[in-house]
Parts: sequence; structure tokens; C-alpha cells
Amino acid sequence: MPDVFAEFCAAGLWPGVGPGLIKQFAAAGIGSPADVTATNLAALPRMTDRRASRLLTGFIGAGQLYDLAEILVPVEIPARWATRLSDALGLDAPAVLREDPWRLIAVLPDATVAQADRLARELHPGVRRDDPRRGRALVQWTLARHARDGHTISPAGLVADGIRPFGIDPEPAIGAALLTDDVVSVPAPDGRGDERWLARAPLAGAEATIAEGLARLIRTARTLAGERAVKRAVTDLDDVQAGAVALAAKHGVSLLTGGPGTGKSRTVEAIVKLCTEVEASIALAAPTGRAAKRLEELAGSAATTVHRLLDARPPDKGSTSYVFDRDAGNPIEAKMIVVDETSMLDVELGAALVSAIADGAHLVIVGDPAQLPSIGPGRVLGDLIDSGALPVTELTKLYRQDEGGTIARLAIAVRAGELPAVADPTHEVVIVPARGSEEAAHRVVQVVTDSIPRVFDCERDQIQVVTPVHRGPAGTQALNRALKAALNPGTGTVRGFDPGDRVVATANHLDAEPTGYANGEVGTVLTCGDNTIRVSFTGGEAEISGKALGDLLHGWAITVHRAQGSEWEAVVAVLPPEAGNMLSRPLVYTALTRARRHLSVVHAAGPAVARGVREVGSLPRRTRLSRLLREELAPPAPADPVAQAAFPVIDSA
Repeated sequence: MPDVFAEFCAAGLWPGVGPGLIKQFAAAGIGSPADVTATNLAALPRMTDRRASRLLTGFIGAGQLYDLAEILVPVEIPARWATRLSDALGLDAPAVLREDPWRLIAVLPDATVAQADRLARELHPGVRRDDPRRGRALVQWTLARHARDGHTISPAGLVADGIRPFGIDPEPAIGAALLTDDVVSVPAPDGRGDERWLARAPLAGAEATIAEGLARLIRTARTLAGERAVKRAVTDLDDVQAGAVALAAKHGVSLLTGGPGTGKSRTVEAIVKLCTEVEASIALAAPTGRAAKRLEELAGSAATTVHRLLDARPPDKGSTSYVFDRDAGNPIEAKMIVVDETSMLDVELGAALVSAIADGAHLVIVGDPAQLPSIGPGRVLGDLIDSGALPVTELTKLYRQDEGGTIARLAIAVRAGELPAVADPTHEVVIVPARGSEEAAHRVVQVVTDSIPRVFDCERDQIQVVTPVHRGPAGTQALNRALKAALNPGTGTVRGFDPGDRVVATANHLDAEPTGYANGEVGTVLTCGDNTIRVSFTGGEAEISGKALGDLLHGWAITVHRAQGSEWEAVVAVLPPEAGNMLSRPLVYTALTRARRHLSVVHAAGPAVARGVREVGSLPRRTRLSRLLREELAPPAPADPVAQAAFPVIDSA
């Protein structure tokens, strides 16, 4: 039988307790919850009374997590999931899970059906495979997995196909799921056909909120500035860029798209200039801290993350979504809102943003639809463009020559589905061939530690490695081990981290002290001690301890998805053979456009790269935002002449 207490401690569920302290427990007589006393804690080496008191308080406060671990560990379900279950199921999480073990897969799509079935048999011996709770959870689980792949809606037939292999009659299961608050039936995205479509209620609601909110902004907007003011603001822009500024001043919602080097930032800078001249308040934002910092530098005006713009607070108990203090009742105090890197916006964050923009304000949506879509569900930017209901300015003329000519030209070619040969005497772009993943990994370390710093006079902290995969010799895990050994060897003082390590956040912790940070932020470890590390991120420093340490990874090498929205002086893009079908045009394009001065491409994937760029666009996502927006903005139907004849207007004269 697994040791629940040991698993609980090892999973980091006890605040302030790390591997080093756990090794000392046996000598202090601590081997079970009953042994966690002030006396035994005080007996630990180098333990102060204050720290012992803090540890005891932390253990008591983690009581619900321990109760969940007692349910999970005996059936070999990871104890670390207790935190996510507590967040999702609320204050009564242990009781909820005991009553309905299949809630495990309903709220955790990465859990397996086999795990949930095993838990159900343990808690309810003799339970049947056709238990209604099981069928309902399987529908929720299937839709959640579809959402993890980016979809906001799914045809009922596809959902049925997903649950049928588990011995479930789909129709009763779907019917049971529709009786919950979590699953809803929605019209087909194209408005045709009789097939029923299903959606997770929060995602369906988010898409409707975006469509309704954008329609509201369009109908309530008034021209922000006259032609003369616009002309004074756009003196350094070409006609297309100037037209985008004019659209931003006139329309409640407008879109600005284009690849790198086409002048999106110069256009935003002109919008800032225009707002300053007409004394209209403006807010600039981007999905990540690093993207916001880059926007601030390029536009010459303060920028923040979308979460901070919305005054985000951590989720309430029983919820996994952030709470935003800025909403319809407390809107953003700006007449113009410009949001960059909107390809990264998922539907739920997009809905929160649109809801918080006041009537009459103007929204400019900036992004590059050729990049990877959001990690979360939906394709907000793509759907808004595809709707045909909003004014869109696409910048195509390449301006970035001096500081990024070859990179920009390569990006434009990939964007168009071509992978040209690179012949660059300036070595702004260097192709580093490799025979297999092992050699690719060796080349990465060589390029990062020697070639780029020596040839391009680039500091190592300005070099970022990006790769499509986590696993394998050229994945993030192996590359980070190799790069740490080469750049910052150490013993892993706290959870494998040492001062000087580069780290990347894998979850939002906006409540961290003294400065919060967002998912995807890359920082540097400043200090380590007492199961706590201090990290310098773009927006400031943060103290990180307890379970938040589990949301940090080494960050010398990060995935292309996490790199989206950020730029570095030099980037090493790794294309390993194990990436396989992942090598789509958006992925390659995104990887190649993260560098400002120098790009090294470590190429070991053979013809798969050219094939992916030529043939493979973004995998289609099932969404309905385009249709909803067209419906919201459709002109009213003309009056029925028959009805008019039936109810004539009588002239009283």
C-alpha cells in the first residue's frame, strides 16, 4: 500500500517542505500526520520556533489536500493532482469526489478513464460501467479534451464516437450531460444541417460575449479625432498604415495585421501620438509580460499585460478561472485600447477583455494570424478576420531591413508557404545542419555557449533556445539539463534551481509578492533558500515557494508555444526529427520570428520542415465566433410587405 503521507510530502502539498527537509523527518519521528507536532518539528535540524510554527500552520491549512491525497494515492493517482481538484471542486472537494469519482475526468482532462474507473471501484464496489455519472463525465471529459486541442464546439456524433469505446450508450450520456450546467447544445457553425453540436458552457458563453461586446463597441463608438489630427499623427507612415490609424479613430473596433518588419509597431506608435494630441486616454496591452514590454519599447508608451489591465485576482475556491475586477460594471478607464499579439488570446480571456471595455471606447486588435493560435481554446483573431464584419488593415510591405532584413524576408517567405535557401553573408541567419537529435543537442550547446557570444558579441542572457517538443534529446527537458550544466552548474539548491538559473513560468501567479507574473514569463533566479526562490521577471521580482515552485521550469530552452509573443536578441530554433507532424507552417513561422538580431536554425528534421511549411497550415479549430459576430452585426431584415399591407398605417388627416 502506498504511503499517503510520504506521497503528500513529496508532491509539494505541504507549504515550506522540500526534499531536503523530508530527508530529516525520520530522525525527528515524523512519519504520519499524527507525528506532525510542534515538538517533533522543533526537533528538526536548524529549525527555529518561528519556522516550526509556520510549518505546523501550513500542514493544518493543507488538510483538504491531505484528504484528497488519501483518496487518490491508494489507487495510484498522483497526489499532486490534489491541488487542481481542490481548485476545481471547491471547499467540499473530498466529499464531491467520494460521491462521484468520475468527476476526476470531468474536471481534469489529462486524467484517464481507467484511473477514474479504478477510483470508482475502490470507493463504490460493484459499480456498473453504465452508471449515469460515468456517462455524463465521459461527455464532459471528451469535450474538455477537444477544448485542449483548441476547439470550442464539437458535433454530437464526434462526441459519441469518443465515448462509445468505453462501453457507454452515447445518447443517454449526452442527455445527462446536457442536464448539467457544464454542457450546452449550440447551432451548427455554418448554420446548415440538422446535426446537434455540443459545447462546454463557459466556452459557448465566452464566444457569445465577444460577439455581443464587439457589436456593442461598434454601435456606441463616435469618431475620436478629425482628419486634420489624423494627418498630423501619420506623417511618417505610408498610406496603408495611415489608413489603419484613421480606422482606429473612426471605428469602435478595427484590426491591424501583418508579419514582422511591416510596421505594425510604427502604426501603433502613431495611434498613441494621435490620442495624445486629442487628449484621449489610451491603454496598451499584450497577453504576456514580455510581449507587453516589447510593445512598450516599440510604441513609446506604457503597456501592461491583459491580466493586469483587467485587474486580475487569483481564482476563488471552486474555480479555475481568474477573477477580473475590471468588468462591465467597472470598465477600463481609457478611450482607446490597443491589444497586441492577439493570436495568443483564447476565448475566455478575450471575453473578459471585451466585457471590460466601456461603451464608446475604441478597440484596436493587433496581431499576426500566421503565428500559432492560442494555447487555450478558440481562434479569436482568425475568427474576427474571417467574419468579414470588421475593418481589417493588412500590412504587407517589408520595412525592417537594417535590423532584421534576412530574418524578415525568411519570415515573409514561410508565411506564404515557401522555405527558401538561405544565403546570408551577414550571418544574420545561419543554418546549422545536424544528423539526428543527439547531434542537434550538441550543436545547440555549442552555438549558445560559444558561436553566438563570440561572433555576434551577444550576452548569453539574450540568447533563447526554442524547440517544438518537450521530450527527446532535442526537447526542452534534455536541452535545459545540458544548458544548465554548461552555463550554470550547481546542486539544485531548491527544487533543482540555483541562483543564476533561467526559468519559465507555466502558470499565472499574479498574486505573487512583491510582483506577480504570468504564464510564459521568462526570468532569472536571484536567490535560493528555505524552500523559496526569488526570481527577476520582466515586470519585477517575485518570491516563489510551496506549490508555486511546481509551476516553474528551467527556461534556457522553451517550447515555441511559450516563446510566442516574445523576442530576444538571438534565438536558436531547433527543428528535430521527433517533431514529426508538428512542423506546421505556423509553428515554423513563429519559431523563426522570435529573433531581433540573429537566428541560428539547428536543422535535423530533413524534408519534413519544407513539407510542413508548404502543405500544413494551422490545424482547423471548430469554433462559432465568426458566425456569431456576423449575426450580431447583420443589418435588420427588411420589412415584410405582406405584413405591412395587413397592418396599414392610417393617416389621421
